[in-house]
Amino acid sequence: MGFFSRLFKIREQDPSSLETTWAVDDNGTELVLDAEYASMLMTEIDIDAAIASHEGWRLQLQDMVHGRSSEVMRPERICQDDRCDLGRWLNGTGRDRLGHFPAFDMLVARHRYFHEQAAAVVSCLQAGEQANALQLLNGRCRHASNQVLLLLKELKRGLGR
Repeated sequence: MGFFSRLFKIREQDPSSLETTWAVDDNGTELVLDAEYASMLMTEIDIDAAIASHEGWRLQLQDMVHGRSSEVMRPERICQDDRCDLGRWLNGTGRDRLGHFPAFDMLVARHRYFHEQAAAVVSCLQAGEQANALQLLNGRCRHASNQVLLLLKELKRGLGR
């Protein structure tokens, strides 16, 4: 079933409801949104946005460690996993729509761990410990980030079943 055929269903129009429906053409059909598919589609879009947001944030951290950014990050704020776009989504719409999936709680835990590791990277940088910051970034922080991305993709894949 194609994208638009799943998103929209065509049904015969009831002649008595001509004033309350939107006619697509003159052949007596109307366009009807499939609410279940639309909800699933919006969740997939949310997951794609969450993935993009996390990857963007991770790149900012990498740029900072490699001296390509003058942005000042505060470890006490970075360790708060509910302040980034992904964290707000996980605690709001994401939990509402996907909280019943087994991978969801693991995703929340891995995301929290990622923020702890990112805060440790920034703390090392601010203490002048560039080598330790780089080691943390390429070790535990990268591992946690990859797990977050894999779990987001697993949730998205689960929606398609």
